[in-house]
Amino acid sequence: MAGLGSELPSGLVAPKLLSWLTGLGAGMVFLSLMQKLLYPYFWNDLWYLLKVVRCGFQLEMYKLKGELVTVLDKFLTQAKKQPQKPFIIYEGAIYTYQDVDRRSNSVAHAFINSNIRSASLLHCIRSCEPRALVVGADLLGIIQEILPSLPEDLSIWGMNDSVPQGIISLKQKLSTVSDSQVPRGYHVTSNLQAPYLYIFTSGTTGLPKPAVITQLQALKSSAGLWAFGCTSNDVIYITLPLYHSAGSLLGIGGCVELGATCVLKKKFSASQFWNDCKKYNVTVFQYIGELCRYLCKQPKREGEKDHRVRLAVGNGLRSDVWREFLDRFGNVKMCELYGATEGNICFMNHTGKIGSVGRANFFHKLFFTFALIKYDFQKDEPIRNEQGWCSHVKKGEPGLLISRVNAKNPFFGYAGNKKHTEKKLLCNVFEKGDVYLNTGDLMVQDQENFLYFWDRIGDTFRWKGENVATTEVAAVIGMLDFIQEANVYGVAVPDYEGKAGMASITLKPNKSLDLEKVYEQAVTFLPAYACPRFLRIQEKMEMTGTFKLQKFQLVEEGFSPLKISDPLYFMDNLKKSYILLTKEIYDQIISGEIRL
Repeated sequence: MAGLGSELPSGLVAPKLLSWLTGLGAGMVFLSLMQKLLYPYFWNDLWYLLKVVRCGFQLEMYKLKGELVTVLDKFLTQAKKQPQKPFIIYEGAIYTYQDVDRRSNSVAHAFINSNIRSASLLHCIRSCEPRALVVGADLLGIIQEILPSLPEDLSIWGMNDSVPQGIISLKQKLSTVSDSQVPRGYHVTSNLQAPYLYIFTSGTTGLPKPAVITQLQALKSSAGLWAFGCTSNDVIYITLPLYHSAGSLLGIGGCVELGATCVLKKKFSASQFWNDCKKYNVTVFQYIGELCRYLCKQPKREGEKDHRVRLAVGNGLRSDVWREFLDRFGNVKMCELYGATEGNICFMNHTGKIGSVGRANFFHKLFFTFALIKYDFQKDEPIRNEQGWCSHVKKGEPGLLISRVNAKNPFFGYAGNKKHTEKKLLCNVFEKGDVYLNTGDLMVQDQENFLYFWDRIGDTFRWKGENVATTEVAAVIGMLDFIQEANVYGVAVPDYEGKAGMASITLKPNKSLDLEKVYEQAVTFLPAYACPRFLRIQEKMEMTGTFKLQKFQLVEEGFSPLKISDPLYFMDNLKKSYILLTKEIYDQIISGEIRL
């Protein structure tokens, strides 16, 4: 049967077809323009969704096949697939996937069937109930000091040929054991919610707590570098400590997922950073905000854009530093993300929006239910209405980030004391029976649904890329016999990420202030980032209505001697003491002449 076109004069077919194609083209252009106008990030969001779906689909396939694949299983696969490929480059030495596999086999064989017991029940160890303690050579002296007073219920292994009595030399043991493959039965898991490792984190409740990292969380974290576009051909530079989730889970785990090479650095060096990148052909590096700022503060030199780095993955990068970094060091895609070690929510900035930690698009909300709620900074708690429910903040306003806890997004909390886990949860938030995780972070969401980190709440602030628990610092300072009470908080300092520590203290009756002892106490018992940079001496502490130390007004007043009549002091590491904070010193800190 002849088609309709055959019944039309041949001269009319071409114009009609042309008209139809023109209309179709115009419609496509119109739709494209409308999409860019109304949904400018649609394709970015869709691509992000597909990556999330791919990860979830892979996990479901493992379950259907009856096999639970862990990060360790993926490492063993890489060791078989590419045994001679460099896995770790450390201080110039190259360790292939096969080298690390054999070394780990030796360590496993050394531990198997070991019944030797020694000592140690420190706070961190006691809370996670380990069977063995492996001590690096640099820390053996510290363990030796406390060894005689410790109970004998834990095997202690030292990474040195010569170790104190009561400690086993793991280094000697490794020279006598096999590096053959360890039977799978020793590391197989039947549940992805089984613990993978514990990471100690100092949260809002003070002392370090062991956050439970499950096999599932480890798998999700290991996919982070892949999600940002890293491949097996990348060389990834990790200068972050491996006791952080960023360095261990995202960094090392991400390299295992990809089958990539990672360059490890014992300690970050701003002056050597770009030399290392060029030497090892680095294409990706991990950062925290402070790291990038340190790089920008280095003296300028020729050839700063002559490198192969294309991606940087991390968190805490301030907008001004972000722009300066790109302008100075070239077209490096900054992949900002957000996620707490023990948290159940993650944001990834997949669009490159400067300053943002990610975008809460429609696709993201399908998988992660969260809210930004109103928070009372003076009472240090969420605001609830007359019915007892929490309220959402408006876009552009800072609010406390909370994340829904359910079967899809569980919260595994901390090992040991259940109270630590319970204190992180908010119940009956929007309806009876709902449960949310209190992240302790304040966020702002703009009109385009981009999220920005605003601040930490409560007893925690951030300095030098670390969370500082003020209760822990206050406890250390308060141990001095002339101090009645210590109230610790963070104060903003121009051109620094986070907040610098400040301790407001009152003295016991008939006692005088010893500034050298305060300095000695701080540097002896606190990590460098947690030592208060400023002291304020008050006659009386202000309390809240619920008998908590008042911090809000102190934070607002900062450390300016022009605004504060109380005596103020500044930490001077050269004099190994706190010195009077004069207007001259204050001006030098503000101008950057004195560095913190």
